[in-house]
Amino acid sequence: MADRTAPNCHLRLEWVYGYRGHQCRNNLYYTAAKEIVYFVAGVGVVYNTREHKQKFYLGHNDDVISLALHPERVLVATGQVGKEPYICVWDSYTVQTVSILKDVHTHGIACLAFDLEGQCLVSVGLDSKNTICVWDWRRGKVLAAAPGHTDRIFDISWDLYQPSKLVSCGVKHIKFWSLCGNALTPKRGVFGKTGDLQTILCLACAKDEVTYSGALNGDIYVWKGINLMRTVQGAHGSGIFSMNACEEGFATGGRDGCVRLWDLNFKPITVIDLRETDQGYKGLSVRSVCWRGDHILVGTQDSEIFEVVVHDRNKPFLIMQGHCEGELWALAVHPTKPLAITGSDDRSVRIWSLIDHALIARCNMEEPIRCAAVSTDGIHLALGMKDGSFTVLRVRDMTEVVHIKDRKEAIHELKYSPDGAHLAVGSNDNSVDIYGVVQRYKKVGECIGSSSFITHMDWSTDSKYLQINDGSGRRLFFRMPSGKEVTNREELKLVQWASWTCVLGPEVNGIWPKYSDINDINSVDANFNNQVLVTADDYGLVKLLRYPCVKKGAKFKKYLGHSAHITNARWSHDYQWVITIGGADHSVFQWKFVPERKSKEALHIAPQETLADSNSEESDSDQSDVPEMDSEIEQETQLTYRRQVYKEDLPQLKEQCKEKQRVTAMKKRERAPGSGVKLHFVHGYRGYDCRSNLFYTQTGEIVYHVAAVGIVYNRQQNTQRFYMGHDDDILCLAIHPLKDFVATGQVGRESSIHIWDTETLKPMSVLKGFHQLGVCALDFSADGKRLASVGLDDNHTIMLWDWRKGEKLSAMRGSKDKIFVVKINPYLPDKLITAGVKHMKFWHKAGGGLIGRKGNMGKTETMMCAVYGWSEEMVFSGTCTGDICIWRDMFLIKTVKAHDGPVFSMHALEKGFVTGGKDGIVALWDDTFERCLKTYAIKRAVLAPGSKGLLLEDNPSIRAISLGHGHILVGTKNGEILEVDKSGPITLLVQGHMEGEVWGLATHPHLPLCATVSDDKTLRIWDLSPSHCMLAVRKLRKGSRCCCFSPDGKALAVGLNDGSFLIVNADTLEDLVSFHHRKDIISDIRFSPGAGKYLAVASGDTFVDIYNVMSSKRVGVCKGCLNYITHLDWDKRGKLLQVNTGAKEQFFFEAPRGKRQTIPATEVEKIDWSTWTCVLGTSVEGIWPVISEVTEVTAACLSNDRKVLATGDDLGYVKLFRYPVKGKYAKFKRYVAHSTHVTNVRWTHDDSLLVTVGGGDTCLMIWAHEPEGHREFKLCDSEESDIESEDDGGYDSDVTRENEINYTIKALSTNMRPMTGVKPHLQLKEPSVDESMSTGKP
Repeated sequence: MADRTAPNCHLRLEWVYGYRGHQCRNNLYYTAAKEIVYFVAGVGVVYNTREHKQKFYLGHNDDVISLALHPERVLVATGQVGKEPYICVWDSYTVQTVSILKDVHTHGIACLAFDLEGQCLVSVGLDSKNTICVWDWRRGKVLAAAPGHTDRIFDISWDLYQPSKLVSCGVKHIKFWSLCGNALTPKRGVFGKTGDLQTILCLACAKDEVTYSGALNGDIYVWKGINLMRTVQGAHGSGIFSMNACEEGFATGGRDGCVRLWDLNFKPITVIDLRETDQGYKGLSVRSVCWRGDHILVGTQDSEIFEVVVHDRNKPFLIMQGHCEGELWALAVHPTKPLAITGSDDRSVRIWSLIDHALIARCNMEEPIRCAAVSTDGIHLALGMKDGSFTVLRVRDMTEVVHIKDRKEAIHELKYSPDGAHLAVGSNDNSVDIYGVVQRYKKVGECIGSSSFITHMDWSTDSKYLQINDGSGRRLFFRMPSGKEVTNREELKLVQWASWTCVLGPEVNGIWPKYSDINDINSVDANFNNQVLVTADDYGLVKLLRYPCVKKGAKFKKYLGHSAHITNARWSHDYQWVITIGGADHSVFQWKFVPERKSKEALHIAPQETLADSNSEESDSDQSDVPEMDSEIEQETQLTYRRQVYKEDLPQLKEQCKEKQRVTAMKKRERAPGSGVKLHFVHGYRGYDCRSNLFYTQTGEIVYHVAAVGIVYNRQQNTQRFYMGHDDDILCLAIHPLKDFVATGQVGRESSIHIWDTETLKPMSVLKGFHQLGVCALDFSADGKRLASVGLDDNHTIMLWDWRKGEKLSAMRGSKDKIFVVKINPYLPDKLITAGVKHMKFWHKAGGGLIGRKGNMGKTETMMCAVYGWSEEMVFSGTCTGDICIWRDMFLIKTVKAHDGPVFSMHALEKGFVTGGKDGIVALWDDTFERCLKTYAIKRAVLAPGSKGLLLEDNPSIRAISLGHGHILVGTKNGEILEVDKSGPITLLVQGHMEGEVWGLATHPHLPLCATVSDDKTLRIWDLSPSHCMLAVRKLRKGSRCCCFSPDGKALAVGLNDGSFLIVNADTLEDLVSFHHRKDIISDIRFSPGAGKYLAVASGDTFVDIYNVMSSKRVGVCKGCLNYITHLDWDKRGKLLQVNTGAKEQFFFEAPRGKRQTIPATEVEKIDWSTWTCVLGTSVEGIWPVISEVTEVTAACLSNDRKVLATGDDLGYVKLFRYPVKGKYAKFKRYVAHSTHVTNVRWTHDDSLLVTVGGGDTCLMIWAHEPEGHREFKLCDSEESDIESEDDGGYDSDVTRENEINYTIKALSTNMRPMTGVKPHLQLKEPSVDESMSTGKP
């Protein structure tokens, strides 16, 4: 039975024994409903004493250490510890979260307090500065923050009579704060002569600027303003831990075990000494008091809660007990009664009734207790001690039977045999001793053979075998009672075990994660009846798995509550409950087991909301038979968009290269060229890994993105305008409801989101510095004020922004797996949904956090798109299997089959919906998805005559759909943008290459055409003249990396990735000849100039073959290169070849035989080259950047007038240099539009256009060449070069020094690129050449 799914049954927290009294103060209050609120471990508890019921708040994920009650006494704020601790404000009636406050404190939150109105909350952190923070807690906003004190702060309170005044106290100080604007300013309290400077533990504010405070020596210090006015000496015998103000006056509680009541002027009313009462004991210490009417609540250091009625103050009621401070390890359950027995380092053993939820007996021992066991008849209780002894008591009256000490190290585990005859005692001395019960516990055997301490053991049902686990991860078997080790495993085949509490063995393989060898699971217990297993681990998780679970990494359900390590977990004797005990939090949790059939009925109860889902995260799918993933989605989920070098890293890399620069800075560097280029047209659309990124703007233009460019395309004029603010791949695009602004998110180490205007192309707001690695989904709210975004970090963090102000409203971890879409509810902007891989979640904003609930469907499918419908609770999502899921709130109502294959895009209309899928069909639906009104198939047959290109295939996968202006706009995976008329005809507007890298590029020798080839196995011819369209396309057998026109433009040579190449007719693209002489990729291919008699073909296996085109024969081979060939160029005569290799070598070969020549550098410059596309040599030395170790210059091309050299590099920059580029690190103009590496650049035959292709971004960009004297419109287009050393000689030495001082402020070091410039029609005059040169560095 190797079922790897999670079990269908579950656990529900029913009771928590204990109260956190140690290291905490003032954490126990009456709510408005007269319930008691406090916390223990990581759980907020609301305890109704009249009905003896508990409710739990489970929103924390670590120890809670502070609590404050709202003045209306319904809401509670709790603060926790942890690396990124947060504060939860929750409702004590519904135990649901109202707000989450996060991202400010570190280490933990020591104190909390609400102000009189309950609008503001103040918190104190546990960081080194004890930061004090004032929150507008409903919005999750920090109003003010300031360092609190250098030492610990114990209490903080608002002055209830003067607004915006606070008092804090702690180790040797008291401070009076005033809040003004967003500034918190402190004044230290002056102790003066009136009292000693000492630690103040608690405080309460009264009217007329009077503050009462409790000191460590038991005095009350009374303050007026900031001065100590008087002291009340000896109010308590020692430290006053708690002070509580109410209508009648004040209550104080101290370490001396007394509670004192005072009137409003701090005159004593009465004293209650709890040590003297029936339940009292020596050393009782009060940590918390709360006085309401005639009831007083008292919390003690030792985890008890007393309730005292003022009239009858000598008889306090003990209403809650727990273990005191110290680790809690021992747990046993009674074999026949609903009792649990625990023993702890506080030396007490306690018996709890699981039915009455109460302590029924306790007994103090001499030593700390580490383990416990009850004999099978339920008469004896054995306790293993830390000092190596063990004691046996009678359960009935806790009297001692025997006390035996045979070992020096702690006893970690002991168990009675099922027949009741023997007791096995396992110690940290690496051995197990066997004692005979009837012989008054005489030692009858010893098991030796373990190399480490004993951790777990189990008896067989016939009491003949014992299996043990030890600390080194070994599993051993012994014969009983002699203790002889069983080495022959055959005889164990048929053994049945009476219990299973071991963590090792085939039956429990699945409790360990797939790749872990760590010992972080402390306890296991199997429930044979229901075939489930419970485990307890070091992370505070209780997990439920199927038993047996044989395969590693089994699916489970997990439950939070314990904060740190859980030391033990056991089923009760009748399997109704699971008891777990926490080591450090020394609390006892009782969980009700809800078997499978009951779970179904329990569905109508609102699911207990937790921030960490109670279903396991790591095992998201509860199904083991995961359906086969669609290939496209599979590809996409693999994409990580990681970069070796992010553009943000460049400044640092340049810093490291400073020395290299210094040397060369003395030499005169080549200046930047006079002419520039301006982006003119881009062929491409990013469809292969993005969805819903194509929209109509207000004016009927079309906005989309490709590479690092936001594009606004005018379909009437066939022109494009560009938003160039990004510097790396844009991954998502959302449009504002008014259709005038667009938000785009990009890849980057600290990625940014730009919101820009589609008319002016100016940024309205840039949101930076929160998302790591990239932004993969965006959505505007219906009022346009908010923006939701999802990051590419491992947790796929979800953020909610007020984008105009640039402020983050809320954030929360989204999911381990990829999230494809986020949508804000159009009716309630506080709600949103996310959908992605095996993920559909419904979120609502709670202060600075978001609370998410999983959509309620059997197994969560992968969702590719989602929209809100015609009312606030209706949501429609498209799955990877072609269904549309219809949700109400978070419940799945029904599914409708819509497409074959995934539904990638969907759009809501006023009446109805439109969807598009992998099957290439656009479908229109009515508003309930009952009827499909119309479908449009994207086919070549229906392409309208005005199309700007050709469809590569029928029914391409549809990735984006949008409606407007009487048309449906469709974006496909193949990089095409189509406009579908409602009546049927389809117009193709824009297209680029499909997924795969584009490397090959050639411009026509005398027409404005170019050819490209790509790994997508296509060869395409593009018209560069005003029509901007793809003229022809043909499929190739293989991907291809290079191509070249013959000098007359009639033939076109294409080199393929399998080592073959073909020559095709440049007009019809039909094959003329093809050859296959090499195994490795053909990396460059060139016709000789003039008549084009020879063709040079360079391959990855280090050879250049020379073919005679007329006779179609290979006439020469150039040998001698040591690395793959990257670039080729012919000289004007067609007699000499220049070759570059991947190892940065430069070679020369004579054509046609291929003999290698050695030519000195001085001569090379004199040779008249027909083309220059090489990147090595003295004449192009300056094109390599300072940080050339990190980035490669992949392509270069010299203009036909020999003045400007264009280069493309791995960082996506297109640069222009003045030719020849002699001397290192020449100045240049640089342009960012491609996202990753620019793989090829070419000038057209008349130098009017520069054409570039960008590897992975699949696009072909056309740049207009603007000769000198023509002012560049946008300075941001052209940036000055890497090193800014002036040509006019050095500076004065002081100036130099000052110049080199680095004033970097972390927050400001990522500067935005300036976006200035004058639009063409607003420019008054053509500036002179000097002026345009002097508009130097942006």
